[in-house]
Amino acid sequence: MQYLSDEIIDKIRKGYYSAVYFQRTKEILLKEKNLKTVLMQIFQKHEGSILCGTTEVIDLFKSATGYYTGKTWIDKSEELKIYSLQDGDKLIAHETAMQIIGPYAYFAHLESLYLGILARRTLIATKTREAVEAAGEKRVIFFADRFDYFLNQTGDGYAAKVGGATAVCTSAMSDGFGQEPVGTIPHSLIAIGDGNTVEAAKVFTKHNPEIKLIVLVDFDNDCVNTALEVAKALKDKLWGVRIDTAENLVDTSLQNEVRPRNNLTMKQFNNVTMKGKYYGVNPKLVKLVRKALDKEGFSRVKIVVSGGFNKDKVKLFESAKAPVDVYGIGSALVHGENDFTADIVKVEDKKVAKAGRVYKMNNRLKIFKN
Repeated sequence: MQYLSDEIIDKIRKGYYSAVYFQRTKEILLKEKNLKTVLMQIFQKHEGSILCGTTEVIDLFKSATGYYTGKTWIDKSEELKIYSLQDGDKLIAHETAMQIIGPYAYFAHLESLYLGILARRTLIATKTREAVEAAGEKRVIFFADRFDYFLNQTGDGYAAKVGGATAVCTSAMSDGFGQEPVGTIPHSLIAIGDGNTVEAAKVFTKHNPEIKLIVLVDFDNDCVNTALEVAKALKDKLWGVRIDTAENLVDTSLQNEVRPRNNLTMKQFNNVTMKGKYYGVNPKLVKLVRKALDKEGFSRVKIVVSGGFNKDKVKLFESAKAPVDVYGIGSALVHGENDFTADIVKVEDKKVAKAGRVYKMNNRLKIFKN
């Protein structure tokens, strides 16, 4: 996979994306002809993070290690040795994840970039892995397209794969993930079709007969009845239904099921729902949809849930034995931090480091490039 365009590589080589003090340091060292070899040590502080971005960093070093003489780029990537853990490795807090050995003048301008790559990709891989582990044998779709800057998608798709997601939702993500994106009928198509979910599903499958049909069933806030209507109308064409009820609503089917069964007045029911138990997508609603589909002979239809899911909400659903087949998770997988730090800890084989940093050998490191 090609991570960077020729235009971006040229800008990187010129220090366009580098903190200015790194670029100035590079220029000073070259002017002084100071080509001392350093050992740069990279680590992060979180226990159990899933490392990701190393292959992207290696690609960066291959493309942008060196300097310009006039308009001519002098490639010095062969003068670096890079030792690293692998994408997908679980990190120990403060463990050395990568070491770069070579003349600092040739790669000083890359520090902002490789730390940023590792921070971003490791965050995505770690958050995804947490959700995947919480889901057990259930599938997790990486639905994070709308929650961050769009040009992050290709690398994020790869990081989601490292984290264990089973699918992604955009073509850009799929370039990094390695398989076709998946998705459902959006609420917008239903709205444009006069709010008729069944007709929207029919139109969708008419023009996309080869795609697994997954239909949103919460447009009318009546997931049980809408799921049954869609299943009866689409029959074998329907692969699954997706529940995405707004967090400020209680589904009609829940109101009709829970209140009479428990002999609750509307006021009593409202008091219960005020506590949040039945708002939005919840285990009870999923169970009602599953029960209704099974009763009508649609047990093969899968149930996809989305809307505010993170590892804790997934754990809640799994502990409640909610009959979910697929979790669609978005913003929770791209928000947070997993920062990396780089320090020179050796110069020409002499241990030199700022206070608080020491050289740490890690026998798990493997050489990437001689």
